[in-house]
Amino acid sequence: MSHTLRIGTRGSQLALTQSRWVQAALQRHHPDLTIELVTIKTTGDRFLDTPLSAIGGKGVFVKEIEDALMACRIDCAVHSMKDVPTELAPGLVIAAIPQREDPCDILISHARGSLQDLPHGARLGTSSLRRMALVRAQRPDLDVVALRGNVDSRLRKLDAGGLDAVILAAAGLRRLGIARTDAATLDPSNFVPAIGQGALAIESRNDVTRALLAVLDHADTRVAVNAERTFLARVGGSCRTPLAAHATVKGDRLDLLALIADPGGTEVVRGNRSGTASSAGELGRELADELLARGGRRILDALGEAEHGR
Repeated sequence: MSHTLRIGTRGSQLALTQSRWVQAALQRHHPDLTIELVTIKTTGDRFLDTPLSAIGGKGVFVKEIEDALMACRIDCAVHSMKDVPTELAPGLVIAAIPQREDPCDILISHARGSLQDLPHGARLGTSSLRRMALVRAQRPDLDVVALRGNVDSRLRKLDAGGLDAVILAAAGLRRLGIARTDAATLDPSNFVPAIGQGALAIESRNDVTRALLAVLDHADTRVAVNAERTFLARVGGSCRTPLAAHATVKGDRLDLLALIADPGGTEVVRGNRSGTASSAGELGRELADELLARGGRRILDALGEAEHGR
């Protein structure tokens, strides 16, 4: 390849912050390389007021960037891992997964406390079906409203008084350097994070670029994300299915929590698996099969019927 590496990225403040971090980290390892950022607008960026489930799910943040990769207009791309489908476009690979940021969800509210501290009937904004389902399961009295937009715009809506609370990813807040005194971390053992939340995916073609990027790969994070994404691939489902999985690695031990929920939060099927880190994929598949057998398949089938108008 040439002595210039072109990194594809979305144009949001968070995406650019993440990509600049990758750019700087790669520059330290490859000081003779010229590294440029190329901003690409995705379908998800063009329809900021439309629920993700209505425009194709999380893959809408990735497709145009993968197209640019396959057309060799860029050499690699930086994504939030939770936006990356389990099946990549042909010829593309996840070349590196850097060390994970905080994977938890953060509740920011005027009540300055936990979910249980919100007043009866409080308005809570989130764009995530997973978060909606988990909030409704724990606080069915709350008014949960769809809320898209970047981190700043969501916080502005909260501060303007139109909402009583919002839920955001801790990783995004930390990467943007946003600290709020009205923020509370939601326990990941109960409020299970999104699959891949807090992790970055550096995607490339399966060529010489892959070796250049591998220096940023973090082994434990890759193992944990592999367990979560294997669970997702096994469960299947659609962009209208609330799913969650969170893996932690300590030494050679991997612990995996996961759930399948219906959007209304009336049914949440939870489970966990533990084993060796080398069995990450197997643990993800086993837990998926267990949750499907314990009610998850029924939830998915009901959502599929509703989706097709039957």
